[in-house]
Parts: sequence; C-alpha cells; structure tokens
Amino acid sequence: MTKNELFLKLAKPNEQGVTRWVRVTEFVGEYADLAFGNGASWARKESTLAKKYKIEFDKIITSGNGIDAIRLIGFNNGDFSQHINADIKRHISSQRCVILGTSKPEVDHKNGMKNEARVMRNEDQKLSDFQPLSKAANDAKRQFCKECMQTGIRYDAKQLGYPMSYYEGSAKHNGEENACVGCFWYDPIEFRKHLEVKKK
Repeated sequence: MTKNELFLKLAKPNEQGVTRWVRVTEFVGEYADLAFGNGASWARKESTLAKKYKIEFDKIITSGNGIDAIRLIGFNNGDFSQHINADIKRHISSQRCVILGTSKPEVDHKNGMKNEARVMRNEDQKLSDFQPLSKAANDAKRQFCKECMQTGIRYDAKQLGYPMSYYEGSAKHNGEENACVGCFWYDPIEFRKHLEVKKK
C-alpha cells in the first residue's frame, strides 16, 4: 500500500473529497510510514495526492513550521476547491475587518469547517459566504475553529465578555453544514445584531 493509499484509509474522505483534520500523532502503528520528515514529503504540492485533492495543513504556532495536522478539502479538479471567486475576493478585500476595523483584510470563509460543498465551488459561492478579517483575527478564528472541530464544542463568546454564548444553537455541535451558524466567529456582525435584539 502506498503512502497515499495509507493516508486515504486513515482519513476516509467523503464523496466530495473532504476529510477531518488528521493529526500527525495518528501516524503510528499501521500508519507509521506517514510520519513527516522535513516538510510534508508525500503530501507536497507536486505529490500524487495533491494532484487529486486540495490539501490543507495546520502548523503548530509555537514550533515554527512544524505541521501538526493535515486534511483534504475537496477534489483538485475545479469542481470543489478552497479557491474564492475573484469578484467576491476583490469586494471583500476592499472592506475593513469586521472585528478590528483594519484595512487590507483576508477573505474568510464564514463556515470554519469548510464542509459545505456549494461554498467550496467557485461558481456557486455567494458574497454572504465570506467576510473580511484581519490576519490576526483570522488566525485566532482558525485556532478556535480547529478546537471546535476537535472537541465538538463551539466557541463561547462569553470568553470575549459578551452576555450570550451563541445567537443560535448550543455549545455542542454535530459537525453538519450549519453547525457554525450562531457562533461569534461565524458572523460577528450578525452576532452583534442579536445582542441589540436581546437588549430590547
């Protein structure tokens, strides 16, 4: 069995070619051959795996460039990708971060799980699927989304001093496409609107 086949066996991609985050600590026993040396070796952009799938890495913030998790986010054939429609990217990039108000933001997928097939296809994307976030805010969101997906517990906005945790749903989520809706990080503007309603 090749390393690609071994990883696919471990990660179990769905029909859209999407997998969960697979931590490098899982590369033991039967999957020990997947352990990374210098770089991502079998998962590099020129690899056979990358020719078929879009690959996303998660790096340990405190350890330089060390990779601590990897996942597939769709097929690399233009039908299902992490790329953002150029017009949408241009529009969002011209706005200010919805959290910090700074200019030159990154274009953020509101759904941090990136598990909606429609949103991941350029031709089906809507402006409302994205939001402008500064690099600092986007990095923070990415970390909280990672923890959410690992634990099944959504980020609690009370940690930021807000009087409510979510505007929809509860702490636990089931990983479905709409699991992000109601979280502060999914849409800070919508979250604040619900605060105003709550005051009334």
